[in-house]
Amino acid sequence: MELSVIGTSQGTFCGGGELVRELRFCVPKRNGDAINFFDRNSRRRCRNSRLQLTLTASGQSEPVRSDSFPVHEPAKRPNSIDRVRLFVGLPLDVVSDCHSVNHARAITAGLKALNLLGVEGVELPVWWGLVEKEGMGEYEWSGYLAVAEMVQNAGLKLHVSLCFHGDRQHKVSLPRWVSKIGGSNPSIFYTDRSGKAYEDCLSLAVDDLPVLHGKTPLQVYKGFCESFRSSFAHFLGSTITGVTIGLGPDGELRYPSHHQHSNNSIPGVGEFQCYDENMMNHLKQHAASLGNPLWGLAGPHDAPTYNQSPDSNPFFNEHSGSWKTPYGEFFLSWYSSQLLSHGDHLLSMASDVFTNTGVATHGRVPLMHSWFKTRSRALENTAGFYSTDGKDAYEAFAQMFARNSSGMIVPGMDLSDDQQPEQTMSSPEMLLKQIRAACKRHGVGVSGMNSRLGSNGLDRIRKNVTGDENNVVDLFTYQRMGAEFFSPEHFSSFTQFTRGLNQHFAELHSDDLLAEETVPVVAEESVPVEASSSPSAEMQTA
Repeated sequence: MELSVIGTSQGTFCGGGELVRELRFCVPKRNGDAINFFDRNSRRRCRNSRLQLTLTASGQSEPVRSDSFPVHEPAKRPNSIDRVRLFVGLPLDVVSDCHSVNHARAITAGLKALNLLGVEGVELPVWWGLVEKEGMGEYEWSGYLAVAEMVQNAGLKLHVSLCFHGDRQHKVSLPRWVSKIGGSNPSIFYTDRSGKAYEDCLSLAVDDLPVLHGKTPLQVYKGFCESFRSSFAHFLGSTITGVTIGLGPDGELRYPSHHQHSNNSIPGVGEFQCYDENMMNHLKQHAASLGNPLWGLAGPHDAPTYNQSPDSNPFFNEHSGSWKTPYGEFFLSWYSSQLLSHGDHLLSMASDVFTNTGVATHGRVPLMHSWFKTRSRALENTAGFYSTDGKDAYEAFAQMFARNSSGMIVPGMDLSDDQQPEQTMSSPEMLLKQIRAACKRHGVGVSGMNSRLGSNGLDRIRKNVTGDENNVVDLFTYQRMGAEFFSPEHFSSFTQFTRGLNQHFAELHSDDLLAEETVPVVAEESVPVEASSSPSAEMQTA
């Protein structure tokens, strides 16, 4: 079957971009013409001809006739991509501030297109700042419930990401009442050496402190998850098959060490985020417990600024840096252990809340691949992964994920080494291999994501998600649905990508996976695509 998008024009929505006017499902007719199911004359001809689509494993389509018009049922999921469950992310602003579904008709048409492609489901970002916006314990789920029903009606599965962070680019903040607390008590936020606070997520140092109207953040996160479980109970285990717990900036388990961007094409190593009052208290206590109280007075005095390279500052210098001194080892070990403990607390909470619901829990780690080929691996260390020469932070993190029966989501599976600037000493391929090896040793399922939308990375994604027989990715989420995703150039490539996965796994399994499946086309329910939300910004992986 051939799917294409036509009729784009310029428009302004969600910050600007292309406005998708129409989706065309092209079905070959005997005379070689295509039927456009958004055209009335074409729909009338289709009804008169009793035309239906037959999907085969090769992806080709052919017209067949039936004595009666087929009963409308959701398309059956193709068995041939069971090995990798393919999901597509919904727009980050799919639910508005007013709790309505943005561009609902466009989303409906997009869901139908994904269903016809054989995609397993979609990923839904659920924002703490929208659901619990006005007051602690005051939840408004109506917009997200409407999306879940749309996905269910489309015959797709749903993976939900519970986002306990903000996104300034898409104008999503933390709940108002939390931001108000932060205004009078800025120590609830991460702080860098200059004293600048990062206000898009709470500092891990307050996880178990009663800073939110007498409750700890962990208690508030748990209340949010329990309300979600209760409100979406009739979707859990059937439509909703997985939940990702937000663990930090951009939902990832890391410090916001690299949130200040530069026009420099060479990424800096980032800054340590340990200067808020509560993090400093933890550091002092830890130093004192080891008999070195002076080590707890401050963070490293020779640490880098955001956009410095490793060798331009004393701490991460390749040959004479403080990172390999007893103090450097003390600090980096403590800094990473705090992040590990934070992830453990949140994933343990999620495991308790969603036990016996039929829903798998996941967490996301970053792919901080720049400077990977240096001994100090500075970018990973400022993000909280103690991975200097001879040390493997991912071993401990994989153990923690295994202990909580959580899957690990790794972004950047569209990146290859040959695309990286030589000066950055980067290797996304080697870092991904290291993370996957640690997960394999501890029995942790690995899921993947792309870092940026585009046709150039699809071949790399295919190599990463298929892997070898013993190291295959269980789930891959392609980010993200929007005007660019449905553009003619990109959607055609994505269709070929999906078909390629289909064919790959068909070859691995028995011949019964090649059996034909019939997908009826119902002209009456097709709707023109209106404004589609813009794709998400690229995830920070460098």
